Amino acid sequence: MKVCVLGLGQVGLPTARYSMEKGLEVWGYDMSPASLENARKQGISKVTSVYNEIPPVDVYLICVSTSLKGSIPDLSAIFDVSKKISANTNPSSLISVESTVVPGTCREIYEKIFRKRIHLVHVPHRYWAEDPKEHGVNQKRVIGAINKESLSKGLGFYKKILGVPLHGVFPIEVAEMCKIAENASRYVQIAFAEELRMICEKLELDFLKVREACNTKWNIEIPEARDGIGGACLPKDTRYLASLTNSNRLLKSAMNLNEKYMEWISKRFKAGK
Repeated sequence: MKVCVLGLGQVGLPTARYSMEKGLEVWGYDMSPASLENARKQGISKVTSVYNEIPPVDVYLICVSTSLKGSIPDLSAIFDVSKKISANTNPSSLISVESTVVPGTCREIYEKIFRKRIHLVHVPHRYWAEDPKEHGVNQKRVIGAINKESLSKGLGFYKKILGVPLHGVFPIEVAEMCKIAENASRYVQIAFAEELRMICEKLELDFLKVREACNTKWNIEIPEARDGIGGACLPKDTRYLASLTNSNRLLKSAMNLNEKYMEWISKRFKAGK
């Protein structure tokens, strides 16, 4: 079986490597020379920045990065690679979008770019670089599909060939919403911890002791409050969710709180605390 991984960054590269370990013929596509070189160093030789060099394959795994334009989701990379795939794919191919998107994206790609000619699933990644063994490619993930035929094909690839445990959902928009909602939920949790820390220090209480005491309750798990919420996923995905409707007061409050917390941390650092 031939697989093409589009996007060889933090998610795509381990996905390509994992697929090779399962005995698949893997092709990789990325516009970044550094990403291509890194892939070659990790044993993935069939990589290129020229899409026409890639032969037709059985499965396309879209792992390109998504971003923001201001506070609006920028999904242009998803549409760009989908157009490339549509030029030479065949109706039996499976297209899997692993990149983070907003609800409605996969259906638009399926209808407007692929003209309903292929099988399409959305299997959002949950990859965490700090613990790739427990939270890598092969962890429980959600799969959504554009139709029943696509779901069957997607389950066959991910479960039977890759051995990835899956939770199936329908329609595909549930999977799209799931990814940004779970990251936004984590963002809000951390923002609460940040505010609690500031309150504790204002009252001259030890935040760590308060947190430890709270977490003895069976349904409470207050996370750590470190140096602010950073990284590529949580801030972006929270803004993705907030962009969907005007019902986002909690999300906006959490984002504003995090900004104030980072200012507070900076002042403490400068004061030598």
